[in-house]
Amino acid sequence: MKSLYIDASNSGISGDMFLASLLELISNPKNVIDELIELKNYLKGVKKLEIDLVKVKRTGIMVNQLKLNIEENKHQRSSKSLKNALQTFLNEKKYSESAKNYAINVLETLFQAEAEVHDNLIENIHLHELSSVDTLVDILGVTKTLDKLGCFEADFKIFCSKLPLGAGKVKTAHGILAIPAPATIRILEQSDLVVVNGPIESELVTPTGAALLVNLNPNYLIYPNEMILEKVVYSTGEKEFKDFLNILRIFYGESSYLETKSLHSPLQKYIEDVTILETDVDDISGELIGNFIKTLETKEVLDIQVIPSITKKNRPSHVIKVLCRPENNFEIIETILSELGTLGVRFNTMKRVCIDREIIMTKIQINEDEYDVRYKVSYFQTGKDKKVVNIKPEYEDLKKISSLTGRSVKEILIYAQSKLKNLYENYKI
Repeated sequence: MKSLYIDASNSGISGDMFLASLLELISNPKNVIDELIELKNYLKGVKKLEIDLVKVKRTGIMVNQLKLNIEENKHQRSSKSLKNALQTFLNEKKYSESAKNYAINVLETLFQAEAEVHDNLIENIHLHELSSVDTLVDILGVTKTLDKLGCFEADFKIFCSKLPLGAGKVKTAHGILAIPAPATIRILEQSDLVVVNGPIESELVTPTGAALLVNLNPNYLIYPNEMILEKVVYSTGEKEFKDFLNILRIFYGESSYLETKSLHSPLQKYIEDVTILETDVDDISGELIGNFIKTLETKEVLDIQVIPSITKKNRPSHVIKVLCRPENNFEIIETILSELGTLGVRFNTMKRVCIDREIIMTKIQINEDEYDVRYKVSYFQTGKDKKVVNIKPEYEDLKKISSLTGRSVKEILIYAQSKLKNLYENYKI
């Protein structure tokens, strides 16, 4: 089966960047561009519409860029006029039914997001930037290229990387807004896309780019799926950044075999990178190891393990294992070297699945008195539902109640466990 992997991890996504990449995947992009230029005849107030697909150099490689030259008399159009122009164009240019549905859904997604953000009816919203003809260029151009590639066929698979949103502020017709823009957030809220803030202060995901991507309902993968590559295409936008590529990549090819269950697993979105640091020590006391653990409590560590072992010289020793974020590994390695005097530290970055957790406070009653107990709820999202994996009371709270009541921690645990069924039933959505 054919598949696309949209690597937006170094770019985010906008309509023009998405279209600039897709155009290189079809045999005659000029035909699509020429057809899109005719949009000036479908929307009132468009005096000039010129579209060019050009090559520009970014970080030493040639990438696609879409150049639009637009002159419009109207600076604001109604949702009705945009929708009429879109539907007329779709019908006259003979788009497939699946393509028509996709294009209409993308536009409706934009309208709905704007209406919800401004608490207004769709027919009354002021579209401002979205009312320009370039919105229809992006939607119809992307729709046409996807249709030509067969992306709307049942056996075509589309995948996507994490989506960086950017940060900072953006100036709009409504004034200064935080990035990502409210309409963009509202669109992304309706999807299963995995997003991340930053890494730079600029808008990396536009409302149109988000709507185009969300309506494809891609499966999340950290890296491109297994495929026989036919082509990899690159595109960029107008902006250039010092410390950010701003290059969108799309992998297109033939996937002969896919682990369907794995690709659709709700756990895909919980994959993250962690680093394991490891060293062996056989010449220090237990006091020094204890002090080392105390020192690491002030560092950005996720977990620490001390495992008894025997060295090749039959000496008792300890394996010290520290789990941390990749960005903190060298700071912690320096601490390990300084505190333990070891000569070397092994490190390995790998993937792990780490699900959500939440603290819920409730009360337990012992005799006539009530005590607060925190319960840690572990769960993961499956669509709009939450699958609860575990609920357990926090040990520190049990120990505190034990000291206040004179009862054993084990006895306090029995009282705390009596709340588990109600917590489980109330927490599930």
